[in-house]
Amino acid sequence: MNIKKASEITGVSADTIRYYEKVGLVPPIDRKDSGVRDFDQRIIRRINFARQMRSAGISVEALQKYIRLFDANEDNTQQQIALLQEQLELMEEKRDDLQAAIDHCDGN
Repeated sequence: MNIKKASEITGVSADTIRYYEKVGLVPPIDRKDSGVRDFDQRIIRRINFARQMRSAGISVEALQKYIRLFDANEDNTQQQIALLQEQLELMEEKRDDLQAAIDHCDGN
């Protein structure tokens, strides 16, 4: 399938899909003889995963690290969990900061 169809299926813009490929959030996408990207279900799943993680607030850099671990085909599940746990802790810190800002507003 082409990038337009992949965009429709995933809800991710064509520009964002190209960016995900450029920065390694999705593996290099095969191209037809005409040079048009040819998306398969494996790539669609990876785009959806990247979209979900970015929507959850995971940084591109953290996601790149996670994907490198995932793609390494090694038994590194604990490293993957540790990286995600670290991201969760960062989000909890942000939540605490936002709560402090709300509390400050309530105090005025």
